[in-house]
Amino acid sequence: MTEPGSTPATTPIGSRAEAEGYVAMVCFKHGPPRLHGVELEWTVHHADDPHRPLDAGQLSKALGAHAPATLVPDSPQLPLGRGALVTVEPGGQVEISGPASASVPGLIEDTAADAAELTALLTAAGLAPGDHGLDAFRPPRRILTVPRYAAMEHAFQQLGPHGPRMMCSTAGLQVCLDAGEADQTALRWRALHDIGPALVGLFANSRHRTGADTGWASARTEATFGTCAPFTEPPPYDGDPAAAWARTAMEAPVLCLRRGDSWRAPSGLTFGAWAEGALPGDRPTYDDLDYHLSTLFPPVRPRGYLEVRYLDAQQGDGWIAPTLLLIALMSDPAVTDQALAAAAPAAGRWFPAARDGLDDKLVLEAARELVALGTSVLDRTGVPAELTEQVATRLHCIVDDTHRRRAS
Repeated sequence: MTEPGSTPATTPIGSRAEAEGYVAMVCFKHGPPRLHGVELEWTVHHADDPHRPLDAGQLSKALGAHAPATLVPDSPQLPLGRGALVTVEPGGQVEISGPASASVPGLIEDTAADAAELTALLTAAGLAPGDHGLDAFRPPRRILTVPRYAAMEHAFQQLGPHGPRMMCSTAGLQVCLDAGEADQTALRWRALHDIGPALVGLFANSRHRTGADTGWASARTEATFGTCAPFTEPPPYDGDPAAAWARTAMEAPVLCLRRGDSWRAPSGLTFGAWAEGALPGDRPTYDDLDYHLSTLFPPVRPRGYLEVRYLDAQQGDGWIAPTLLLIALMSDPAVTDQALAAAAPAAGRWFPAARDGLDDKLVLEAARELVALGTSVLDRTGVPAELTEQVATRLHCIVDDTHRRRAS
Protein backbone atom coordinates (compact mmCIF):
# COMPACT_ATOMS: atom_id res chain seq x y z
CA MET A 1 0.00 0.00 0.00
CA THR A 2 1.29 3.45 -0.84
CA GLU A 3 2.02 5.53 2.26
CA PRO A 4 0.85 9.15 2.17
CA GLY A 5 3.76 11.33 1.20
CA SER A 6 5.93 8.42 0.03
CA THR A 7 4.91 8.85 -3.60
CA PRO A 8 4.72 12.11 -5.56
CA ALA A 9 1.22 13.45 -6.07
CA THR A 10 1.73 13.17 -9.82
CA THR A 11 2.34 9.40 -9.68
CA PRO A 12 -0.33 7.47 -11.63
CA ILE A 13 -2.61 5.18 -9.62
CA GLY A 14 -2.34 1.58 -10.76
CA SER A 15 -5.70 0.16 -9.70
CA ARG A 16 -8.94 0.73 -7.83
CA ALA A 17 -7.63 -1.32 -4.91
CA GLU A 18 -4.60 0.95 -4.66
CA ALA A 19 -6.85 4.01 -4.67
CA GLU A 20 -9.14 2.53 -1.99
CA GLY A 21 -6.18 1.81 0.26
CA TYR A 22 -5.00 5.39 -0.03
CA VAL A 23 -8.45 6.83 0.73
CA ALA A 24 -8.93 4.66 3.81
CA MET A 25 -5.54 5.73 5.11
CA VAL A 26 -5.67 9.48 4.57
CA CYS A 27 -9.34 10.11 5.37
CA PHE A 28 -9.33 8.44 8.80
CA LYS A 29 -6.29 9.42 10.86
CA HIS A 30 -6.18 8.00 14.36
CA GLY A 31 -5.10 9.57 17.61
CA PRO A 32 -6.51 11.03 20.82
CA PRO A 33 -9.51 13.28 20.10
CA ARG A 34 -7.94 16.62 20.93
CA LEU A 35 -8.65 19.21 18.23
CA HIS A 36 -11.88 20.97 17.28
CA GLY A 37 -12.77 23.26 14.43
CA VAL A 38 -15.75 25.20 13.14
CA GLU A 39 -16.55 26.71 9.77
CA LEU A 40 -19.26 29.33 9.37
CA GLU A 41 -20.99 30.02 6.08
CA TRP A 42 -23.56 32.65 5.10
CA THR A 43 -25.51 33.64 2.04
CA VAL A 44 -24.80 37.30 1.22
CA HIS A 45 -27.44 39.91 0.42
CA HIS A 46 -27.76 43.59 -0.33
CA ALA A 47 -28.71 45.15 2.99
CA ASP A 48 -31.39 47.35 1.39
CA ASP A 49 -32.94 44.60 -0.72
CA PRO A 50 -32.18 40.90 -0.05
CA HIS A 51 -33.93 39.97 -3.31
CA ARG A 52 -31.40 41.81 -5.48
CA PRO A 53 -28.82 39.59 -7.24
CA LEU A 54 -25.34 39.69 -5.74
CA ASP A 55 -22.60 41.30 -7.80
CA ALA A 56 -19.16 39.65 -7.77
CA GLY A 57 -17.45 43.03 -8.05
CA GLN A 58 -19.17 44.41 -4.97
CA LEU A 59 -18.35 41.29 -2.98
CA SER A 60 -14.71 41.52 -4.11
CA LYS A 61 -14.54 45.13 -2.97
CA ALA A 62 -16.09 44.26 0.39
CA LEU A 63 -13.63 41.47 1.14
CA GLY A 64 -10.60 43.40 -0.10
CA ALA A 65 -7.31 41.63 0.61
CA HIS A 66 -9.21 38.80 2.34
CA ALA A 67 -10.89 37.70 -0.92
CA PRO A 68 -9.95 34.23 -2.19
CA ALA A 69 -8.31 33.64 -5.56
CA THR A 70 -11.51 32.10 -6.92
CA LEU A 71 -13.07 35.57 -6.68
CA VAL A 72 -10.00 37.76 -7.22
CA PRO A 73 -7.27 35.77 -9.00
CA ASP A 74 -4.32 37.85 -7.74
CA SER A 75 -5.64 38.32 -4.19
CA PRO A 76 -3.20 37.68 -1.31
CA GLN A 77 -6.15 36.16 0.64
CA LEU A 78 -4.96 37.53 3.97
CA PRO A 79 -6.48 35.85 7.04
CA LEU A 80 -8.83 37.72 9.34
CA GLY A 81 -7.55 39.02 12.65
CA ARG A 82 -7.85 35.72 14.56
CA GLY A 83 -6.56 33.57 11.70
CA ALA A 84 -9.61 32.46 9.75
CA LEU A 85 -9.45 32.40 5.97
CA VAL A 86 -12.37 33.66 3.91
CA THR A 87 -13.58 31.55 1.01
CA VAL A 88 -16.44 32.15 -1.39
CA GLU A 89 -18.86 29.55 -2.69
CA PRO A 90 -20.21 29.52 -6.27
CA GLY A 91 -23.27 31.70 -5.56
CA GLY A 92 -21.34 34.23 -3.50
CA GLN A 93 -21.83 32.64 -0.09
CA VAL A 94 -18.95 33.54 2.22
CA GLU A 95 -17.31 31.14 4.63
CA ILE A 96 -14.71 31.49 7.35
CA SER A 97 -12.57 28.62 8.59
CA GLY A 98 -9.95 29.12 11.27
CA PRO A 99 -7.21 26.85 12.58
CA ALA A 100 -8.21 23.80 14.59
CA SER A 101 -7.79 24.29 18.32
CA ALA A 102 -7.38 22.13 21.39
CA SER A 103 -9.04 24.92 23.39
CA VAL A 104 -12.80 25.09 22.94
CA PRO A 105 -13.06 28.50 24.65
CA GLY A 106 -10.31 29.77 22.36
CA LEU A 107 -12.06 28.35 19.33
CA ILE A 108 -15.35 30.05 20.23
CA GLU A 109 -13.69 33.38 21.02
CA ASP A 110 -11.55 33.45 17.88
CA THR A 111 -14.37 32.37 15.58
CA ALA A 112 -16.74 34.95 17.06
CA ALA A 113 -14.15 37.70 16.56
CA ASP A 114 -13.49 36.73 12.95
CA ALA A 115 -17.24 36.45 12.24
CA ALA A 116 -17.71 39.96 13.61
CA GLU A 117 -14.85 41.26 11.47
CA LEU A 118 -16.30 39.70 8.32
CA THR A 119 -19.76 41.09 9.11
CA ALA A 120 -18.23 44.55 9.49
CA LEU A 121 -16.54 44.25 6.09
CA LEU A 122 -19.84 43.30 4.46
CA THR A 123 -21.79 45.98 6.28
CA ALA A 124 -19.38 48.69 5.17
CA ALA A 125 -20.07 47.69 1.56
CA GLY A 126 -23.85 47.72 1.94
CA LEU A 127 -24.06 43.94 2.23
CA ALA A 128 -25.36 41.66 4.97
CA PRO A 129 -24.92 37.99 5.90
CA GLY A 130 -28.06 35.86 5.63
CA ASP A 131 -29.82 34.39 8.65
CA HIS A 132 -30.77 30.99 7.25
CA GLY A 133 -29.35 27.81 5.77
CA LEU A 134 -30.90 28.56 2.39
CA ASP A 135 -31.34 31.75 0.37
CA ALA A 136 -34.97 32.61 1.08
CA PHE A 137 -35.18 35.30 -1.60
CA ARG A 138 -33.28 34.54 -4.82
CA PRO A 139 -33.00 31.65 -7.26
CA PRO A 140 -29.57 30.00 -7.54
CA ARG A 141 -27.12 31.96 -9.66
CA ARG A 142 -23.43 31.17 -10.00
CA ILE A 143 -21.11 34.20 -9.84
CA LEU A 144 -17.76 32.37 -9.72
CA THR A 145 -16.44 31.48 -13.15
CA VAL A 146 -13.63 29.05 -12.29
CA PRO A 147 -13.51 25.69 -14.14
CA ARG A 148 -14.27 23.66 -10.96
CA TYR A 149 -17.68 25.18 -10.46
CA ALA A 150 -18.56 25.24 -14.15
CA ALA A 151 -17.89 21.49 -14.35
CA MET A 152 -19.77 20.72 -11.15
CA GLU A 153 -22.75 22.81 -12.20
CA HIS A 154 -22.91 21.00 -15.56
CA ALA A 155 -22.79 17.60 -13.87
CA PHE A 156 -25.41 18.45 -11.25
CA GLN A 157 -27.80 20.05 -13.73
CA GLN A 158 -28.14 16.68 -15.43
CA LEU A 159 -29.51 15.25 -12.18
CA GLY A 160 -32.15 17.83 -11.26
CA PRO A 161 -32.62 21.20 -9.58
CA HIS A 162 -31.02 20.45 -6.23
CA GLY A 163 -27.36 20.60 -7.30
CA PRO A 164 -27.43 24.25 -8.41
CA ARG A 165 -29.36 25.09 -5.22
CA MET A 166 -26.76 23.35 -3.07
CA MET A 167 -23.91 25.09 -4.88
CA CYS A 168 -25.33 28.60 -5.05
CA SER A 169 -28.07 28.99 -2.42
CA THR A 170 -27.16 27.01 0.70
CA ALA A 171 -25.16 27.93 3.78
CA GLY A 172 -24.11 25.55 6.50
CA LEU A 173 -22.45 25.31 9.87
CA GLN A 174 -19.63 22.78 9.89
CA VAL A 175 -18.12 21.34 13.08
CA CYS A 176 -14.87 19.41 12.82
CA LEU A 177 -13.82 16.71 15.28
CA ASP A 178 -10.92 14.27 15.44
CA ALA A 179 -11.64 10.73 14.28
CA GLY A 180 -10.22 9.41 17.57
CA GLU A 181 -8.18 6.35 18.45
CA ALA A 182 -8.49 3.34 16.14
CA ASP A 183 -10.73 1.46 18.56
CA GLN A 184 -13.08 4.46 18.92
CA THR A 185 -13.37 5.68 15.32
CA ALA A 186 -16.30 3.45 14.37
CA LEU A 187 -18.21 4.56 17.49
CA ARG A 188 -17.59 8.24 16.78
CA TRP A 189 -18.52 7.84 13.11
CA ARG A 190 -21.77 6.07 13.97
CA ALA A 191 -22.64 8.51 16.73
CA LEU A 192 -22.23 11.55 14.49
CA HIS A 193 -24.65 9.95 12.03
CA ASP A 194 -27.16 8.63 14.57
CA ILE A 195 -27.52 12.01 16.30
CA GLY A 196 -27.74 13.72 12.92
CA PRO A 197 -31.54 13.59 12.37
CA ALA A 198 -32.25 15.02 15.83
CA LEU A 199 -29.74 17.82 15.31
CA VAL A 200 -31.05 18.55 11.80
CA GLY A 201 -34.53 18.97 13.31
CA LEU A 202 -33.27 20.92 16.30
CA PHE A 203 -31.49 23.55 14.22
CA ALA A 204 -33.55 23.54 11.01
CA ASN A 205 -34.25 27.09 9.81
CA SER A 206 -34.40 26.99 6.01
CA ARG A 207 -38.06 26.57 5.20
CA HIS A 208 -38.34 29.25 2.51
CA ARG A 209 -36.89 29.39 -1.00
CA THR A 210 -37.33 32.25 -3.49
CA GLY A 211 -40.08 33.68 -1.30
CA ALA A 212 -42.15 30.49 -1.07
CA ASP A 213 -42.72 27.96 1.70
CA THR A 214 -41.08 24.70 0.60
CA GLY A 215 -42.88 22.56 3.18
CA TRP A 216 -39.47 21.43 4.51
CA ALA A 217 -38.14 22.58 7.88
CA SER A 218 -34.66 22.32 6.37
CA ALA A 219 -34.92 22.78 2.62
CA ARG A 220 -31.15 23.10 2.69
CA THR A 221 -30.98 19.42 3.72
CA GLU A 222 -33.43 18.55 0.97
CA ALA A 223 -31.14 20.26 -1.54
CA THR A 224 -27.87 18.79 -0.27
CA PHE A 225 -29.19 15.23 -0.05
CA GLY A 226 -30.77 15.52 -3.49
CA THR A 227 -27.70 16.91 -5.25
CA CYS A 228 -26.09 13.62 -6.28
CA ALA A 229 -27.86 10.79 -4.49
CA PRO A 230 -26.87 8.42 -3.01
CA PHE A 231 -23.42 9.97 -2.58
CA THR A 232 -24.77 13.10 -0.91
CA GLU A 233 -27.09 11.12 1.35
CA PRO A 234 -26.17 9.48 4.68
CA PRO A 235 -24.29 6.22 4.05
CA PRO A 236 -25.48 2.85 5.31
CA TYR A 237 -23.71 1.98 8.54
CA ASP A 238 -20.66 -0.23 8.15
CA GLY A 239 -18.52 -1.54 10.97
CA ASP A 240 -15.41 -0.35 9.12
CA PRO A 241 -16.12 3.26 8.11
CA ALA A 242 -12.75 3.73 6.41
CA ALA A 243 -13.26 0.82 4.04
CA ALA A 244 -16.88 1.84 3.38
CA TRP A 245 -15.88 5.42 2.60
CA ALA A 246 -13.13 4.23 0.28
CA ARG A 247 -15.68 2.17 -1.67
CA THR A 248 -18.05 5.12 -1.82
CA ALA A 249 -15.31 7.37 -3.16
CA MET A 250 -14.57 4.86 -5.92
CA GLU A 251 -18.22 4.49 -6.92
CA ALA A 252 -18.92 8.24 -6.93
CA PRO A 253 -18.88 10.06 -10.28
CA VAL A 254 -15.90 12.14 -11.28
CA LEU A 255 -17.16 15.72 -11.39
CA CYS A 256 -13.98 17.50 -12.47
CA LEU A 257 -11.48 16.15 -14.97
CA ARG A 258 -8.74 18.74 -14.68
CA ARG A 259 -7.47 18.59 -18.22
CA GLY A 260 -7.36 21.74 -20.36
CA ASP A 261 -9.65 24.73 -20.01
CA SER A 262 -12.87 22.77 -19.49
CA TRP A 263 -12.97 20.36 -16.58
CA ARG A 264 -16.14 18.53 -17.61
CA ALA A 265 -15.81 14.80 -17.01
CA PRO A 266 -17.32 12.14 -19.26
CA SER A 267 -20.83 11.28 -18.11
CA GLY A 268 -20.94 8.18 -15.92
CA LEU A 269 -17.20 8.05 -15.22
CA THR A 270 -16.53 6.89 -11.66
CA PHE A 271 -13.16 7.23 -10.00
CA GLY A 272 -12.91 3.48 -9.57
CA ALA A 273 -13.38 2.98 -13.32
CA TRP A 274 -10.85 5.71 -14.06
CA ALA A 275 -8.33 4.00 -11.77
CA GLU A 276 -8.92 0.75 -13.67
CA GLY A 277 -8.11 2.36 -17.04
CA ALA A 278 -11.49 3.60 -18.33
CA LEU A 279 -9.72 6.52 -20.03
CA PRO A 280 -6.97 4.96 -22.18
CA GLY A 281 -3.72 6.86 -21.88
CA ASP A 282 -4.96 8.94 -18.94
CA ARG A 283 -4.48 7.37 -15.53
CA PRO A 284 -5.53 9.40 -12.47
CA THR A 285 -2.80 10.55 -10.09
CA TYR A 286 -2.88 10.83 -6.32
CA ASP A 287 -3.42 14.55 -6.79
CA ASP A 288 -6.47 13.74 -8.93
CA LEU A 289 -7.75 11.46 -6.17
CA ASP A 290 -7.27 14.11 -3.48
CA TYR A 291 -9.18 16.55 -5.67
CA HIS A 292 -11.96 14.02 -6.27
CA LEU A 293 -12.40 13.64 -2.52
CA SER A 294 -12.94 17.40 -2.26
CA THR A 295 -15.96 17.11 -4.60
CA LEU A 296 -17.84 14.63 -2.40
CA PHE A 297 -20.48 16.12 -0.09
CA PRO A 298 -21.89 13.59 2.39
CA PRO A 299 -23.44 14.75 5.68
CA VAL A 300 -20.26 13.74 7.52
CA ARG A 301 -17.08 13.94 5.46
CA PRO A 302 -13.87 12.26 6.62
CA ARG A 303 -10.84 14.41 5.86
CA GLY A 304 -8.36 12.93 8.31
CA TYR A 305 -10.79 14.37 10.84
CA LEU A 306 -14.61 14.19 10.76
CA GLU A 307 -16.38 17.19 9.24
CA VAL A 308 -20.04 17.42 10.31
CA ARG A 309 -21.87 19.11 7.41
CA TYR A 310 -25.57 18.56 8.15
CA LEU A 311 -26.42 21.71 10.15
CA ASP A 312 -28.15 24.77 8.75
CA ALA A 313 -26.29 28.06 9.16
CA GLN A 314 -27.60 29.90 12.22
CA GLN A 315 -28.49 33.54 12.78
CA GLY A 316 -26.00 35.73 14.65
CA ASP A 317 -24.20 33.85 17.39
CA GLY A 318 -26.64 30.94 17.09
CA TRP A 319 -23.79 28.74 15.80
CA ILE A 320 -22.30 28.51 19.29
CA ALA A 321 -25.07 26.29 20.71
CA PRO A 322 -24.89 23.47 18.12
CA THR A 323 -21.09 23.64 18.14
CA LEU A 324 -20.83 23.21 21.90
CA LEU A 325 -23.58 20.58 21.94
CA LEU A 326 -21.75 18.45 19.40
CA ILE A 327 -18.40 18.84 21.14
CA ALA A 328 -19.95 17.93 24.49
CA LEU A 329 -21.72 14.84 23.15
CA MET A 330 -18.44 13.62 21.65
CA SER A 331 -16.28 14.59 24.63
CA ASP A 332 -15.86 11.12 26.10
CA PRO A 333 -16.60 7.54 24.94
CA ALA A 334 -19.02 7.02 27.82
CA VAL A 335 -20.95 10.17 26.91
CA THR A 336 -20.93 9.19 23.24
CA ASP A 337 -22.40 5.80 24.17
CA GLN A 338 -25.18 7.60 26.02
CA ALA A 339 -25.71 9.86 23.01
CA LEU A 340 -26.21 6.80 20.81
CA ALA A 341 -28.91 5.55 23.16
CA ALA A 342 -30.57 8.97 23.34
CA ALA A 343 -30.53 9.32 19.55
CA ALA A 344 -31.91 5.84 18.90
CA PRO A 345 -35.59 6.80 18.41
CA ALA A 346 -34.69 9.04 15.46
CA ALA A 347 -31.58 7.31 14.12
CA GLY A 348 -31.90 7.09 10.35
CA ARG A 349 -34.89 9.49 10.20
CA TRP A 350 -33.01 12.05 8.13
CA PHE A 351 -35.80 12.85 5.70
CA PRO A 352 -38.58 13.15 8.32
CA ALA A 353 -36.24 15.39 10.32
CA ALA A 354 -35.49 17.58 7.30
CA ARG A 355 -39.14 17.76 6.24
CA ASP A 356 -40.93 18.06 9.59
CA GLY A 357 -38.18 19.16 11.98
CA LEU A 358 -39.17 18.74 15.61
CA ASP A 359 -42.79 18.22 14.56
CA ASP A 360 -41.74 14.63 13.95
CA LYS A 361 -42.51 12.91 17.25
CA LEU A 362 -39.47 10.63 17.25
CA VAL A 363 -37.10 13.38 16.19
CA LEU A 364 -38.40 15.58 19.03
CA GLU A 365 -38.01 12.71 21.51
CA ALA A 366 -34.39 12.17 20.48
CA ALA A 367 -33.64 15.90 20.44
CA ARG A 368 -34.98 16.34 24.00
CA GLU A 369 -32.85 13.45 25.27
CA LEU A 370 -29.74 14.70 23.49
CA VAL A 371 -30.24 18.23 24.79
CA ALA A 372 -30.68 16.89 28.33
CA LEU A 373 -27.50 14.82 28.01
CA GLY A 374 -25.46 17.46 26.21
CA THR A 375 -26.34 20.30 28.57
CA SER A 376 -25.43 18.13 31.56
CA VAL A 377 -21.86 17.82 30.28
CA LEU A 378 -21.34 21.24 28.70
CA ASP A 379 -18.84 22.04 31.43
CA ARG A 380 -16.49 19.53 29.78
CA THR A 381 -15.99 21.99 26.95
CA GLY A 382 -14.19 24.35 29.31
CA VAL A 383 -16.14 27.44 28.24
CA PRO A 384 -17.18 29.94 30.94
CA ALA A 385 -20.18 29.04 33.08
CA GLU A 386 -22.08 32.07 31.85
CA LEU A 387 -21.87 30.80 28.27
CA THR A 388 -22.83 27.22 29.16
CA GLU A 389 -25.90 28.59 30.96
CA GLN A 390 -26.87 30.69 27.94
CA VAL A 391 -26.43 27.73 25.59
CA ALA A 392 -28.35 25.36 27.88
CA THR A 393 -31.21 27.85 28.15
CA ARG A 394 -31.34 28.29 24.37
CA LEU A 395 -31.35 24.54 23.70
CA HIS A 396 -34.01 23.77 26.31
CA CYS A 397 -36.18 26.58 24.98
CA ILE A 398 -36.15 25.09 21.49
CA VAL A 399 -37.31 21.64 22.56
CA ASP A 400 -39.64 22.85 25.33
CA ASP A 401 -41.37 25.36 23.09
CA THR A 402 -41.92 22.69 20.46
CA HIS A 403 -43.25 20.24 23.05
CA ARG A 404 -45.70 22.82 24.45
CA ARG A 405 -46.87 23.79 20.98
CA ARG A 406 -47.50 20.15 20.05
CA ALA A 407 -49.36 19.53 23.32
CA SER A 408 -51.66 22.53 22.97
